[in-house]
Amino acid sequence: MVLAISDMAGLFSEKKGVLDDLLLGTVSDKADSSQPLGLFVPVNTESGELLEAISNGAIAAIWDQDKVLPRYTPTQFPIFFTNDPAEALRKIIDFYIEKLDGETNKHMERTNFKISNKILLNKNNQTYDIAGHLAKLALQNNQDRRG
Repeated sequence: MVLAISDMAGLFSEKKGVLDDLLLGTVSDKADSSQPLGLFVPVNTESGELLEAISNGAIAAIWDQDKVLPRYTPTQFPIFFTNDPAEALRKIIDFYIEKLDGETNKHMERTNFKISNKILLNKNNQTYDIAGHLAKLALQNNQDRRG
């Protein structure tokens, strides 16, 4: 299963840009990581700049509604606003796990989550949730690749 822009539109009420039904190949919290067909989620100041994420393949972003959106942001670029990017990331992962719903087809395309370990070291309890969910996804992916 692959996440789509339309999935994000359903999860986040505040949004702008064109909300075509493009598929998301990657979810990343680091602008400098390769993220083909990516959803960029800057969870802290170390995440990097939106422009760098776009140049590395991001086609959409989650954005803290209390921060100014950079002027260079393309008009049609999908942006989903939240008051807590870490909570938004947890929400996306929860939704993805629910969307997978036990699908174990090893040839199935999946959205790749590239989340840095630094987010998991935060004091916020939500990050422990994120770590647990990512571990569950990794375990499920490893089981699918065996055999």
